[in-house]
Amino acid sequence: MASEMMEALMALCQEKHIDELYLIDRLEQSLAKSYSEVLHLDFGARVTIDRATGKVYVYKLIPRDDSFDEETGEYTEFDEEDVTPKDASRIAAQHAKSEIMDIVRNAERQQIYEEFSQRIGDIITGTVLQTTPDFAIIKIREGVEAELPYFDLRRYPDERNERPQGERYSHNQRIRAIIIDVRDPNSTQPPIRSERQRPSIVVSRTHPDLIRRLFELEVPEVYDGVVEVRSIAREPGVRSKVAVSSLDDRLDPVGACVGPKGSRVRTVVSELRGERVDVVLWSDDPARCVANALSPARVSKVLVDQENNYATVIVPDDQLSLAIGKEGQNARLAARLTGMHIDIKNESLAREIMRGIPEDHEAPDLEEAEEGSHRCEYVGPTGIQCRNMARPGSRFCGIHEKLQELGETPVSDDPDSLI
Repeated sequence: MASEMMEALMALCQEKHIDELYLIDRLEQSLAKSYSEVLHLDFGARVTIDRATGKVYVYKLIPRDDSFDEETGEYTEFDEEDVTPKDASRIAAQHAKSEIMDIVRNAERQQIYEEFSQRIGDIITGTVLQTTPDFAIIKIREGVEAELPYFDLRRYPDERNERPQGERYSHNQRIRAIIIDVRDPNSTQPPIRSERQRPSIVVSRTHPDLIRRLFELEVPEVYDGVVEVRSIAREPGVRSKVAVSSLDDRLDPVGACVGPKGSRVRTVVSELRGERVDVVLWSDDPARCVANALSPARVSKVLVDQENNYATVIVPDDQLSLAIGKEGQNARLAARLTGMHIDIKNESLAREIMRGIPEDHEAPDLEEAEEGSHRCEYVGPTGIQCRNMARPGSRFCGIHEKLQELGETPVSDDPDSLI
């Protein structure tokens, strides 16, 4: 029986790519702890396993009187006495099962970590194996699983929620996701609740790079690098904006991403379960970039304060609600896409602001302005003073100072006349 156990251990080591000596050493240490409790040994035991026959030997540790260390209060040297039970090999075989399973599990997690830790950011296609109230288990391939977490962050703030709004998963459903983390089995950090029992790979369907990878799969120009995805702003499950540019002046990057009759972007939208995706043209000109980001709204003028990363956008009266979007969604996504703070005003309000600014106002006293900050001195038609703080050395805030520079210049209806 002992030799059969060793043959089974060796076969398991070859199958799981585990070091044979490491496995036997772990078994010896585990059996030593167990026999110390079973045989009631005060000073522990030492267990050896014959590498050829698999026979188990148990030795009782007897401390030497002259080896007592007063500083630590422990003995440092021991004599050994053979106390091997008659059924030692049978007990070892029963006990080894749990230990072997633990070793195999750790070895598999280590192999997964070494392989997939280099693939963070890659897209994977898997099948839903199981769903729980907090996460879904995704099968990538045989023996390799991933976790798609969607914990309630109010109850578990240390966990993740990587599921877009409104998505639900069913058994055997095929989905695509992006790898965002691979848990290190040798990490010394304390694990999160039941993290050790969950798959090592963590995937996401809310990460903005998921859209980037989907476009790489569907658009050959993006995969080849001719069309570049410059920026992505996303509200998962609802709407996204993607800014693209082309290295080839003869190629339309937006048209390449949209595809014939919208076939390419429609495939991406289908994979995102109906999430709306707006593809806009990126521009190195901040004003043009902001105007494009507010698509599909039509923009009349854009005033950019690059120093403060601020943009004031003037749109026709009938385009104001479209530029802002439902609950400010369009403006919010445009701000994330461009990285600028965007203030949107309609043409009527812009004319009133410019009309309310006196033409012959005195220049600000720079010495007084440097002494302390003060509020913007602009007073609107209703008699309410602007609540913004004035810029240093000026009587007005950045918005009204820029509008003041426009003077009485009429607001153009041409969407391409950007400042």
